[in-house]
Amino acid sequence: MDLHQRTIRQDVRELGELLGDVLEAQSSTAAFDAVEALRTAAIDYREGEAPSRDSLRTALDSLDSDLEGATARAFTVYFELINLAEERERVRAIRRRSQEGTLEDSQTETVASLVEEDADAETVQRVLDDVHIQPTFTAHPTEAHRKTIKAKLRTITTLLESLDERRLTDRERRKSWDQLEAEVTSLWQTPQVRDRPPEPEDEARNVQWYLENTLFDVVGDVYADLEETLGQEYPDVDVPKLFEFRSWAGSDRDGNPAVTVDVTTDTLERQRSVVLSKYRDECKRLSGILSQDAAWIDPGERFEESLLADRDRFPDVAAEAEERYPHELYRQKLRLMRERLERIGDVRPGGYDDADELVADLEAIDESLRRNDAESVADAYVAPLIRTVDTFGFALASLDLRDHQQNHTEAVGELLEAQGVAYRDLDEDERIDVLTDAIMQDAPVADLEAPGDVSDTAERVCERFAALRDWQREFGADAIDTYCISMTEEPSHVLEVLFLADQAGVVSLPEYSGLDVVPLLETERALDGARRIMGTLFENEAYAAALDCREDTQEIMLGYSDSNKENGFLAANWDLYRNQRRLARITDEFGVQMRLFHGRGGSISRGGGPMHEAMLALPIETVTGEIKFTEQGEAIAEKYGNPRIAERHLERMLDAQTRARYQSMVGPVRPTPDTWTGAMETMAAAARTEYRDLLDTEGFIPYFETATPITVIEDLNLGSRPASRSGERTVEDLRAIPWVFSWTQSRCIIPGWYGLATGIDAYLDDGGSMETLRMMYERWPFFKTTLDNAAQSIARTDMEIAAQYADLAPAEARERFFPRIRGEYERARELVLTITDREDLLRREWLQESLDRRNPYIDPLNHLQTRLLARDDRTPSEERTLRLTVKGIAAGMKSTG
Repeated sequence: MDLHQRTIRQDVRELGELLGDVLEAQSSTAAFDAVEALRTAAIDYREGEAPSRDSLRTALDSLDSDLEGATARAFTVYFELINLAEERERVRAIRRRSQEGTLEDSQTETVASLVEEDADAETVQRVLDDVHIQPTFTAHPTEAHRKTIKAKLRTITTLLESLDERRLTDRERRKSWDQLEAEVTSLWQTPQVRDRPPEPEDEARNVQWYLENTLFDVVGDVYADLEETLGQEYPDVDVPKLFEFRSWAGSDRDGNPAVTVDVTTDTLERQRSVVLSKYRDECKRLSGILSQDAAWIDPGERFEESLLADRDRFPDVAAEAEERYPHELYRQKLRLMRERLERIGDVRPGGYDDADELVADLEAIDESLRRNDAESVADAYVAPLIRTVDTFGFALASLDLRDHQQNHTEAVGELLEAQGVAYRDLDEDERIDVLTDAIMQDAPVADLEAPGDVSDTAERVCERFAALRDWQREFGADAIDTYCISMTEEPSHVLEVLFLADQAGVVSLPEYSGLDVVPLLETERALDGARRIMGTLFENEAYAAALDCREDTQEIMLGYSDSNKENGFLAANWDLYRNQRRLARITDEFGVQMRLFHGRGGSISRGGGPMHEAMLALPIETVTGEIKFTEQGEAIAEKYGNPRIAERHLERMLDAQTRARYQSMVGPVRPTPDTWTGAMETMAAAARTEYRDLLDTEGFIPYFETATPITVIEDLNLGSRPASRSGERTVEDLRAIPWVFSWTQSRCIIPGWYGLATGIDAYLDDGGSMETLRMMYERWPFFKTTLDNAAQSIARTDMEIAAQYADLAPAEARERFFPRIRGEYERARELVLTITDREDLLRREWLQESLDRRNPYIDPLNHLQTRLLARDDRTPSEERTLRLTVKGIAAGMKSTG
């Protein structure tokens, strides 16, 4: 059976033709001809039909300012449409393979692997009880699309789906294409670049959109599929809660003064309002389905007690429901449930206290249906909703608070100094002692609501912790129960947050702690000092008591982005890997359950790449079943924008975590050979030295400023957070996202591979063998994933294009840096191909096809961008075009940072 009417080639061709028609109609025939000339010249060169890019340069020379803007817009819109075509192809592949039974990493394969391992039901139950996956959406400024643009692209996606999956009449097909033309025309006429930076509220709404419109609807299906598949082999195994979604949008204060207490309050209120509205709609939908006549069913004692309790709670509403549904008990119950939902957060009594109460009501209905032989109804409609409520609660997504440790230290210092304690003059051990005593004593030390004459920083910190107490009372502790500390380097940095939470009444030891305090280890010093930091905390009286209140679970966040920016790709990956193993040993030593929080970015150089493979490549001793990771920027749209792709993403993560947890539980854990770890130590050390030497060479920062569009990116209004921490122009001060974004634009993606060749050569020169490296690639998931990710960055690099950007730098700087960078690239490419024993860098055919499809269309934008960057006095029109080229290249590369 053919499930689809179209192919990706057809989509790309016809969308391109449609865009051409719109371009000619909305701009001019000259603009259409200019785009065709640029496109043809770029394709001819890429396909070997032209010996050079001279014809492309000639075509660009003929453009005036208006035509430059039109061509930039045309290629930008083209990539947005092609991205939708490729998304549609992903859906086709998922549906076809699912129908054929060949879908890899599916729940069918998960269960089959457990059966193949002779896993008994008890072991499978233990594995699933341990698995807890927490995708955490961030508001980092990597989303290049405006919300308006995304809405239009979603409409186009729906039209493409209809054309592909429905059998349409000729008239219906013409109508769909008319609508497509209208949407593409509107897309063309809509500004691509924001006039202002997004507010934190905008970013929170953006995250909320994916939770509300995609994940809310697919989570129940993921559970249902797992239960059905698992039930065939393990009928006695119960599926517990496996997923929880969290967010930083609206609560991440680190480096973003715009995230105020009011912003967080508004985010909590809006998310609760949205999810309660969804539940009310679901109850109303169920009411249309559960129309059983009481004369034909025995509702059961549990359901009857639940209904009677609600009747007593709302006698007037109950009377109205009985009059409207005189013999339909389920409908009466659902009407009363809707009343309880409406009263949450209301001055009127009777609302649900928490989501568990709503789950209990749904379970009473579910049980009643099953006792009346209506399992099919319960399975299809009630059980998925129970899973949904269990996943999203009344918060939609729980918020994590985050701020820089320096701000907490300043606030605590001022509060304690007002009480006669010279905190800032104390050494680390003395600070720990003071904080511990203050936390453990009953009497408060500071009044956070009236802290007195303190700095603005201290006042904001105090206000936040005082609000945290109110947030937990109003929205429930689960709605906002985690506090992440950026740049943690000392145990006192963690205890300071615990102290502030104690003063706010969120913590009252030894009886209660309503907060997970999460150190973010992101610098080399912090990672190397993990034993000192965590060991000291675990031995501390106050912190041990707090952990005891949190089921002895310690969440530790690892920063991928800043680690890479500080140490380079290979050294950062190795540091993170070996420090994860070190943290596992430390937590095991102290009998603490570890939950690693992986601060991954969207790009390879910031910890991105296929999540399923990354999860399987983690050190096995760190796989406790608990895992948390950030989802950022355009990666959110790519993974969660389409319901079928979102469901597939969740399914693959569940497969990876289940397999990994089973292996870590049953063992044996095979130690990594010393020869392999020794090889990595040698390679990482040499790679770090080379990378740091490049960045520390005099003149590198001016080279970076002129050989990439960093100055344009900083003014692009991508996010509400500033591009740099203090405004100074240093690599250390610059945030990791614009750092990677800039190199990606210039097609010289050094954050994804620089230092790799130097590291490998150092190992080979030290007596290492290529055979050992090949064996490491074949048998060690960490090394394989690291090398495959580097290969992807190398494949996306284009040194010929990068040379044009290098030409923008002063001649002396260009000659000092570019040959060095190009030499590292060429050797890295050669070594990766040799180690992997492949002819092509990319092992995924579809990814190579995507690059081949895109490259000829990105080239004109790169050439146009370098021309505009070279102009000293750009007109306002040229400035707009330049910014548009950044958006277009980002869409073409499917990456910002």
